[in-house]
Amino acid sequence: MAESLLLAFGLMLVIEGLAPALFPNKWRRYLLKMTEQPTQVIRNMGISILLLGVMVLWLSQ
Repeated sequence: MAESLLLAFGLMLVIEGLAPALFPNKWRRYLLKMTEQPTQVIRNMGISILLLGVMVLWLSQ
């Protein structure tokens, strides 16, 4: 169980680091646009991503 969590955490860090490493200027513009979004839009995006992750984990069991 702990090995799987560590593996998942490492994979998440790799995926999260790809965009800023490969496309730093586009990543910066994206972050600037995100700061202009209303809080509710950002919250809805976070909830959607969270639910998608839960569904992927559930389907992979």
